[in-house]
Amino acid sequence: MLTGISVAFMGGDARQLEVIQKFTELDATVTLIGFDNLGRQFSGVSNAKLDSVLLQTVDVLILPAVGTDDSGQVESIFSSEELRLTDVHISSLPKHAKVYTGMAKSYLKKLCAAHGIEVVELFDRDDVAIYNSIPTAEGALMMAIQNTDITIHGSVCMVLGFGRTGFTMAKTLQGLGATVKVGVRKPEHFARAWEMGFQPFYTKDLYPEVGNIDLLFNTIPTMIVTAQVITNIPHRALIIDLASKPGGTDFRFAERRGIKAMLAPGLPGIVAPKTAGRIMANTLSQLIEEDFRDRSDVE
Repeated sequence: MLTGISVAFMGGDARQLEVIQKFTELDATVTLIGFDNLGRQFSGVSNAKLDSVLLQTVDVLILPAVGTDDSGQVESIFSSEELRLTDVHISSLPKHAKVYTGMAKSYLKKLCAAHGIEVVELFDRDDVAIYNSIPTAEGALMMAIQNTDITIHGSVCMVLGFGRTGFTMAKTLQGLGATVKVGVRKPEHFARAWEMGFQPFYTKDLYPEVGNIDLLFNTIPTMIVTAQVITNIPHRALIIDLASKPGGTDFRFAERRGIKAMLAPGLPGIVAPKTAGRIMANTLSQLIEEDFRDRSDVE
């Protein structure tokens, strides 16, 4: 239970609604900031404007999947008003307070560090990333089906990266009957991919490996699908880049060469916001409950 814990939700999308519902069920004191256009009503929840006085009594500040942009703007699809988190707001938080978000950009990290406020990034956690890889893979499949004139079954697919998302993506494609080539950097990943029936190769050999593919799914957040690599990709191929912005593909050159390339970060919140919200809700509630239990034990 989260009885006695004051939680402020600032901005967000449909995923946040699942988190808010979970926190009200666990008896947290919940305040919503930037939800003035929300049609849905939550029992026992209050709405407020962003205010430094309000934040003085907050134990937990929950931000959207991407906490703020590089200027402190907080996205909220449920508000027409601008939300901007500033130094004044963070300095108002009690020293024991924590800020939770999916991922934090340098602006938010520096702001919180300056005032000794801990930032917890959910997407850094293996469990959250693994759970989120499922709707990511399903969303990538949806995009592939909508933008090609072939079946996944019988196609030659390439997955770059064999981390949490790459692993699930490759396994999903294999389950649909595709031939799956997996680009890796580590020998242990090469061995695991081979053991699972994929066709592994090292990413340093990417150029010759792309010559016969139909679909390429990239999960590596650095420039790997370069202009040189794209010159050897068949014109029929589709590139779906799942890495965080700006992705790992030279989109300008792909367009110039007539190859369709799509950047698709944040798919869980787009294709399955209810599932993605439940993942965040379960993890957040568990983390906060444990943290405040441990803190009360110390006190």
